[in-house]
Amino acid sequence: MHQTHGTKADGTPITDEMVDAMADEAERGYDAVRKVSIIGIGAGDPEQVTVQAVKALNAVDVFFVVTKGTEQQELVDLRTAVLERYVEQPTYRVVEVRDPERSRGETAAEQRAAVAAWRDARAEQYAALIRDELGEDGHGAFLAWGDPTLYESTLTIVTELAARAHVAFDYEVVPGISAVSALAARHRIPLNRVGGAVQVTTGRRLAGGLTADADDIVVMLDPSCTFREVAGEGVDIYWGAYLGTADETLVSGPVTEVADEIERVRASEKERKGWIFDTYLLRRK
Repeated sequence: MHQTHGTKADGTPITDEMVDAMADEAERGYDAVRKVSIIGIGAGDPEQVTVQAVKALNAVDVFFVVTKGTEQQELVDLRTAVLERYVEQPTYRVVEVRDPERSRGETAAEQRAAVAAWRDARAEQYAALIRDELGEDGHGAFLAWGDPTLYESTLTIVTELAARAHVAFDYEVVPGISAVSALAARHRIPLNRVGGAVQVTTGRRLAGGLTADADDIVVMLDPSCTFREVAGEGVDIYWGAYLGTADETLVSGPVTEVADEIERVRASEKERKGWIFDTYLLRRK
């Protein structure tokens, strides 16, 4: 004989089996949980936002925007343009937080320590945002330039936070068009050649010299124009700044012929805007 426990809204009796099933669901973890999305929004052109990213944007309650000094307003405006263009029901909130100051250090050890301290400070900020700005079942998001999986620290920090016990949340990653893909497309070149390897590195690591096993090297985060020191005859460069935006600037040619132009243009644009995003491909002939 089945005992009943009242009725549902449609008049259906609530049986012992139904009560047991609801209890089992609760034990399996069907409780409300915060969610965080890290959404790649491309290198700067709002039309590079993918259909998957648009779907994710429309599921978010709170967008977390990390601002940086002189970059602040223009980059905030670009993010705002993406939200205004693609979010159908603008019921979301935007929470801005200033990126912690980052010291540079003189020696390699000091630089590593400075980066570690900066990342720790960022992690504390992100934890506070997730804890304080999201309800128990709230959905927050970070908008990542380019692709969140390539030289972008947000995913690493969020992954580390998810492993801690401070605040429980689930997270997802939505890929985006990276600056590397945008660079190749704008120069109308493939990243790789037949059977060849492509290396993606930073200016600091490039300073050690061109590697022997990669004829195509993509360089990111290079404020020092390191290509001048390591690339000579027989190497072409494909350089781009502010990819996908109205200020996009492209230069290409043999390094020995265009290095001065790139350095001049880069310095001029950075002085004009106060910031610069650029990357380049070095290609052995």
